Amino acid sequence: MAGLLKSAFHLSHTAQCLSGLKKVNAMQVRFLNLLEYQSKVLMENHGVNIQKFKMVRNADDAKTLSKDLAVDEYVVKAQILAGGRGKGHFSNGFKGGVHITKDANQIWPLAEKMVGHKLITKQTPPSGIMVNSVMVAESIVIKRETYFCILMDRAHNGPVLIASPAGGMDIEEVAVSSPHLVKTIPIDIIEGVTDDMALTVAEFLEFHGTSRQKCAEQVKALWSLFTGVDAVQLEINPLAETDTGDVVSVDAKIQFDDNAQFRQKDVFAMDDTTESDPREVEAAKYNLNYIGMSGDIGCLVNGAGLAMATMDLIHLHGGQPANFLDVGGSVNETQVKQAFDIISSDPNVKAILVNVFGGIVNCATIATGVVNATRASGLKLPLVVRLEGTNVDAAKKILQDSGLPIIQAKDLDHAAMTAVDQASLKAKAQAC
Repeated sequence: MAGLLKSAFHLSHTAQCLSGLKKVNAMQVRFLNLLEYQSKVLMENHGVNIQKFKMVRNADDAKTLSKDLAVDEYVVKAQILAGGRGKGHFSNGFKGGVHITKDANQIWPLAEKMVGHKLITKQTPPSGIMVNSVMVAESIVIKRETYFCILMDRAHNGPVLIASPAGGMDIEEVAVSSPHLVKTIPIDIIEGVTDDMALTVAEFLEFHGTSRQKCAEQVKALWSLFTGVDAVQLEINPLAETDTGDVVSVDAKIQFDDNAQFRQKDVFAMDDTTESDPREVEAAKYNLNYIGMSGDIGCLVNGAGLAMATMDLIHLHGGQPANFLDVGGSVNETQVKQAFDIISSDPNVKAILVNVFGGIVNCATIATGVVNATRASGLKLPLVVRLEGTNVDAAKKILQDSGLPIIQAKDLDHAAMTAVDQASLKAKAQAC
């Protein structure tokens, strides 16, 4: 069920808890995730104050680092798309994905135990995630931690700024137990974050003296970043006050509007797909929404809601879906062919179920794509097809006249039941 929810919706718990909403706000999944150092590059480019840092991938990088980054103390952090790195362990037995040293000569001995090895944390798969690089940053002395966030909120029909002096903690819990420590300010998308608003936030975050103005400047810089990269959420936790009175964004989580990819090409070019399922990466190239699952019935459906209903019925009849695959409303024959290739590349798949309701999409287009894909791939798996809607009679005739062993289902329930039966028969045949 977790994979199913992941494929369709992302529930913004921060928006729900911190904006005081009674209903859960749902937004489309944002697929682009950046490594920590990549987020720091974006922040630095927009005037946000961050720790100085350099990347280390090999011994040569480490040799020049002491010249490029001469600081009193270094933080060496493995770069993967998962949290809990400090408490994690590596496949070679090395403990901890975050280390601190004052000796520049110790940077590579530490990094060497990380690069090329898998880091295992509570947020990674059991086998861990390969580390290809480490970030070496200036260690700072944090005097105090605060929380800062800007996100798009449907309840306010636009962006809101959320701040709390209780940074570095479970901010959702703070919102419930100590709501007076959370301030939510709607932002006029045209006017943006004003000087007065920035100073008000700085005061609420309990920055005083010269740090108050520094914080206000950082609030405005973070707003510039938010709009500049078409973000839907920018979360800084902590926004820290150092022992020298500086205001530093120590860690950032940025989510982007995937519809803005056409004008944020440099940002989306940072996407690191090495940790992603290759099938999901391939599907994205053809605008197919694919999430791999652990079952044996491959699903090709148009529409997220119909896809979820299809998988529910497969479960109801005792089967397990192998994937979530939504081809969308503007699908063409090429996309159908690619969808078949991706589904059939899963060795666990024992049968394929195509379920299409033709509203925008033409059933005849799907039928032609199914026939051509089946012939081109030499598909050996049982194929169950249920079509309904626009041009369905022509579509059924295309399937019937193809001469292929395609099972046409009379309705969705019959389709799911048949797919489960066919997968079971295929599994038994392979076992013999």
